[in-house]
Amino acid sequence: MLTQLSATELAAKVRSGDVSAVEVTEAHLDRIAKLDSELGAYLHVDREEALRQATAVDAMVKAGNGGFLVGVPVAVKDNISTLGMPTTCASRILEGYVPPFDATVVAKLKEAGAIVIGKTNLDEFAMGTSCENSAFQDTHNPWDPDRSPGGSSGGSAAAVASEMAPLSLGSDTGGSIRMPAALCGIVGFKPTYGRISRYGLVAFGSSLDQIGPFGRSIEDTALLASVLSGHDPLDSTSLPDSAIRSEGLKDGSLKGLKVALPKQLFGAAINAGVMDALEMAIENLEREGVSCTQVDMPSIDYGVTTYYIIAPAEASSNLARFDGVRFGPQVQGDGHIGNFSATRGKLFGHEVKLRVMVGTYALSAGYYDAFYHRAQQVRGLMAAEFESVFRSYDLVMSPTSPIVAFKLGELKQDPMALKMLDLCTIPANMGGFPSLSLPCGFSQDLPVGMCLTGPVNGDERLLQTAYAIEQALPWGHRRPPLP
Repeated sequence: MLTQLSATELAAKVRSGDVSAVEVTEAHLDRIAKLDSELGAYLHVDREEALRQATAVDAMVKAGNGGFLVGVPVAVKDNISTLGMPTTCASRILEGYVPPFDATVVAKLKEAGAIVIGKTNLDEFAMGTSCENSAFQDTHNPWDPDRSPGGSSGGSAAAVASEMAPLSLGSDTGGSIRMPAALCGIVGFKPTYGRISRYGLVAFGSSLDQIGPFGRSIEDTALLASVLSGHDPLDSTSLPDSAIRSEGLKDGSLKGLKVALPKQLFGAAINAGVMDALEMAIENLEREGVSCTQVDMPSIDYGVTTYYIIAPAEASSNLARFDGVRFGPQVQGDGHIGNFSATRGKLFGHEVKLRVMVGTYALSAGYYDAFYHRAQQVRGLMAAEFESVFRSYDLVMSPTSPIVAFKLGELKQDPMALKMLDLCTIPANMGGFPSLSLPCGFSQDLPVGMCLTGPVNGDERLLQTAYAIEQALPWGHRRPPLP
């Protein structure tokens, strides 16, 4: 089946003429029609537009042209702007909004010959860990539809894991790519902050947000990262000379690799089954010549608290623009302030309102120094601690999620338990470090993810090492029990 092929294989077949982009796109659209009513990965699919794109790609191939992703369908998280397609951030306050422009990453997809096949579900404005905060629908995990796919990029992860797209885009503010990748048994990559443009990404926490790719293998994920990356003058935080190169991906060796294991991420907070799977993977890697050493990184214990001050503070500023005047519908109230209050009160979901209020409080006069300023100081300590570790070790390894996929609704009434699931992923966002999750085993017959984090601008080395690890672990080819 075409939906079972990798993105690399699909692009090669379209480029050689063995199969057309239209055939590839139709196969994935049919798969979506068959499965998505149960999984809820997509918020918007336009079959006619996808086939129009595919027809144009076939004409391009016949003319002797074609990029790295020619004919490959890619799903896009619905907080990334797409020309002529809705971008709602899974929020009622943006219901019906259609951007007049493409995000830089979407423009790069189209230049590479990819087909934007649809927009995927997320926690509203990317605020959540379970994909249950969407205003429109829950997304279900392909391994067990009663369970969460993780969040906030749950729709993008579920689409790739269920073969409804070979690749997808997500955004990662505190783990929103890596967490769902782990829970859905695929690869998710958050690059160094600034190596992939954020222009066209609806902002949540601007100093933390980063767009990144999902794939079913390191090779596919690295290919998509190379297409998306590079300096963008439209993004003031874009790094110069920031292209991620995938050449040499398969040339790495595990022998002599030095890996740091933070004891704060191998303790009681990690489920026993997850720990067993990770320890078995580590034993396999040590037989391949990897040196794994436990290290003390005390700042990690403050990561979740620090994140949930900084991210809401930035969100309270970024989301001020959604007022019913410039974007989205308006709910009538008593005068201008009444309209503003009624619109935001009715059309923002509970989690968004909670974080905006927390963030506004942390930035308010009399509390700024005690909360936001202090959190930024701790953030600096955390980044410095990681940089110190990278002077002696090649990368930091941990579980991606402390638990496997949990049942939908199971943690909804315990917001602190949901937030603590970000324990392992938050540090990479704090320092802008490249970080990824790849499958490393199973617990309760559900996938377990391994999180690998490297130094700033060490994306190529991280991907190369992850590819070598993927080859040494026999878990990456197992797929969910779907038709």
